[in-house]
Parts: sequence; C-alpha cells; structure tokens
Amino acid sequence: MRLKEKTVVITGGAKGIGAVAASLFGKNGAQIAIVDFDKKAGEEKAQQLHEKGIEAAFFQADVSNSENVREMAVKVIEQFGKVDILINNAGITRDAMLLKLDVDDFKRVIDVNLTGVFNCTQAFLPAMLAQGKGKIINTSSIAGTGGNIGQTNYSAAKAGIIGMTRTWAKEFGRKGINVNAVAPGFIETDMIETIPEKILEQIKTMTPYNRLGTPEDVANAYLFLASDESDFVNGTVLEVDGGMLK
Repeated sequence: MRLKEKTVVITGGAKGIGAVAASLFGKNGAQIAIVDFDKKAGEEKAQQLHEKGIEAAFFQADVSNSENVREMAVKVIEQFGKVDILINNAGITRDAMLLKLDVDDFKRVIDVNLTGVFNCTQAFLPAMLAQGKGKIINTSSIAGTGGNIGQTNYSAAKAGIIGMTRTWAKEFGRKGINVNAVAPGFIETDMIETIPEKILEQIKTMTPYNRLGTPEDVANAYLFLASDESDFVNGTVLEVDGGMLK
C-alpha cells in the first residue's frame, strides 16, 4: 500500500474528483479526512468508505472562511493526530463572458478557488513542519495555464494557484514539504454539465484519445504526487489533459 498509515485531507472530497480520490487513497492504506461544505454528501461519502473498511471522517467547512478552516484543521488533527498530505481540491465555477460577469461571482470564485487554497495550506502547514515532512497538492486547471473563454474568474484563480504552488515549493522544500499542482483538462464531472454536447464532442477531438478525462485520471495523478515516489518532485504543474492541443 503506497499510503499506509498516512493521513490525507481532501477538500471538496464529498463529490466528483475529490470523492474518487478519497476512495483511491483509502484503498492505498490512507486515513481520509473529507472536507466539504456539503454536509449530507460528505457524511455519505465517509460512511461509504467506512463500509469498505477505510478509516475516514467528514469535516464540514467553507474553505473561503479562514476562521472556519482553522477550526476544522484543529478537529482533523485532534482526531487523526497528524496530517501527511493535503489535497486542495475544492472549487466552483461561475462562468460568464467578461462584460456579463457579475463582480460578486468574480469574487466568490476567487474566494473559494484561490483564497481557499491559501486558508487550508496555512492551517495545516504547521503540523507538517513539525513532522518535517508533508505533501501539498493544489488543483489548478488548464484554464490557469492557458486561459479559457468565459472563465475570467476561474482562470485567474487557477493561475494564481500555480504561482502560490511554486512559491511555497521554494519556501518549504528545504523543510521537507513537497508542494505541487495538478492541472486537469476537461473532466467528466458536474462542472461540465452546462457545456453543450456539440461543444463537448469538439473538445474530445482536441486530444489524441478522442475522449474527456475521468475523475480517476486526476485521482491517479494526485496519488503519485502524494506518494513517496514523488519525493524529488517539487514546484511542478502536472497537466492531466490527454495532451490537449493548445
């Protein structure tokens, strides 16, 4: 088991990529702290893991609220005693072309997708520093590496995550903390449900595999960066987009 006796915190872990990652990490021996704003979905996911013999617990939090995050982090560490891996996976979209983008929607996406990563990392980092080892994995996007029409707020947040990732890798690498990012392409989750089928078919043709990515594709990238095999990988952005044409 690649993560035996490791404690993993996954934000946005109740559904989508986060939920798939929680199952994968549990199968690899980890204890799972599921962090999500959706209480019902989070409790259901934790129960599913329990039924499979995986040690897991749900912690409700709004990652955009720093005080809420600090309180959650205390509870996680009290229950599990440590945090070895943090996956900053939580994210939302509020898409619109620039002239139609409401300022509140702009701010909300920045608050959750960018400030949320800052809040969670700041809350859990002291425990990792005390251990002298840890893995932090931040979820960016190809929208953050190359932009995307109708996603000014989302692209800005995901690009900001890359900047923070590379900065933290330099700040904390010497202290045993690896900080990396994953940049998914178009993945089969709830986030793409608003994209017309005709557009999705066009997107598929932009990769050599002629398909969208799956949550499992991204979860496997998380697993590599969380494992000991990636101990000399630091400050990188791993694109999981099927080789999409830029």
